[in-house]
Formats: sequence, structure tokens, C-alpha cells
Amino acid sequence: MLRLRSLRPTTPTNPSLRAECGRPARTVARSGNRLSVRGRSIVGPVQLLSVNISRPRPNPWKGLTETGIDKRPVDGPVQVTAPGPKGTGAVGLAGDRVYDVKHHGGSDQAVYAYAREDLDIWEAELSRPLTNGVFGENLTTAGVDVNGALIGERWLIGADLLVEVSCPRIPCGTFQGWLARDGWIKQFTQAAIPGAYLRVIEPGAIRATDPVRIQHRPDHDVTVARTFRALTTEPDLLPDLLVAEALPDELKALIRRRA
Repeated sequence: MLRLRSLRPTTPTNPSLRAECGRPARTVARSGNRLSVRGRSIVGPVQLLSVNISRPRPNPWKGLTETGIDKRPVDGPVQVTAPGPKGTGAVGLAGDRVYDVKHHGGSDQAVYAYAREDLDIWEAELSRPLTNGVFGENLTTAGVDVNGALIGERWLIGADLLVEVSCPRIPCGTFQGWLARDGWIKQFTQAAIPGAYLRVIEPGAIRATDPVRIQHRPDHDVTVARTFRALTTEPDLLPDLLVAEALPDELKALIRRRA
């Protein structure tokens, strides 16, 4: 299991961090698709634990009036579609949006997924409860090795929604401010469990408990975690990323400039 360096816990300031939360067993798992979560044996369904939609709130941590990072689980089905180009604030889930339109949203960042297993690691590290959605993720998963997923890997969620892994999440000042933890960007970056952005290939409605099935895995070894490390702490890996054709065009251009 990944071990993070120990830091002194701080008192959380937002309600999602203070609230108590139920969670699945630490080893959650295979439904015919994923063999393991970073080497752990798996027992249980590969599924969505929750679908999370933002509640707009003030953003004092960046020069913007609002942020959509405060996401909460919702009941019932949520329609997911491709939102179109970045710049409008649109994302994939109906009823959700982003406010930093320069850096977030658009088809390559239509949906953000984070594994409950990784939230559990952070709970232990930070000594505080972390509810589903608190990292700003739209989908909290169980049994899915999100950071071990390949760029271009496709998942069928529920009956109809087909999504494609596009790139990792890069932490920002809003994320650090929301968690009320100095040094959070550095700590999150060093851990290299960033979660994955997904683009919508075929639209569909989803809800909690929907199964997640891998439909396609490309023929390369560029994972979400490897891409994140290349973009942050291990730039020597950058040239290796370009075999992943499903990376966003703007990210491929950045890699070519920096490699």
C-alpha cells in the first residue's frame, strides 16, 4: 500500500470534511475487469459509490467569485453528455459546472473520477473523514484502479455511458484552500494518486451502484499516474507520453514544448 509522509493534522473548515461518512472495505474489487488496486486483492463489485454534483460557493483562494469544488452525492439518475470545448464552464454532468473556465471543463475534462480506496488512504494520512465528492470528483468509484488506468482506456458505466480516460487532475490553489491545508498541493503531488478526467464518448444516465466495466485498453503503458508524474515531478518521462494518442491536444502540445 502507498505510504505518504506523515504530516500534522489540522482542523477542517468545510462541512464535507467535518461530516462523518460510511465507506466500503479497504480492499474493494474485481467484477471481471480490474484485477487489483495497486496489488491488493479484491472482494466486491466494481461500481460507482456516488455521483456528485457541485454546490456553488465563494472562492477566496483564486481570483474568481465562485467555485464548483464542493460536490455532494445526489440521488437518482444523472444525465452525462459531452459538454463541448473548454471556456464556457460546461462539464459532462447535468446540473454541474466549473467557474475557472480557463483551466477546467470542456470535453477533455467532462467528468472527474476518484477512487474511494484512495480517499481512504488520505483519510488515514490526514486524520479526518473525507466524504464522497470532497476532492471535487463527479464519480467516486469502488474497485476501479483509477490511477492505474491507461490514457485512452474506455469504461462503460451503467447501461449506456461510455467514457474515455483523458488525463490526470493537476492540483490548484482552490483545491488547497478548500481542504484548508498549507502545503496540500505539494503533498498531493508527491503522492501521485491524482484521479482521472474522462471524456464522454457515448452519453447516458448514471447513478450510484452502477457497474463500471472496462470496454477497451490501448496498447501502451501510459497510465494516469505515470502521466501525472511526468507532468509534475519526473519530467524525464515526458517523451514517453506521446504514444498515448488519447491525451488532450493541448497537453500533447505542452509535452512537445517541454520534452
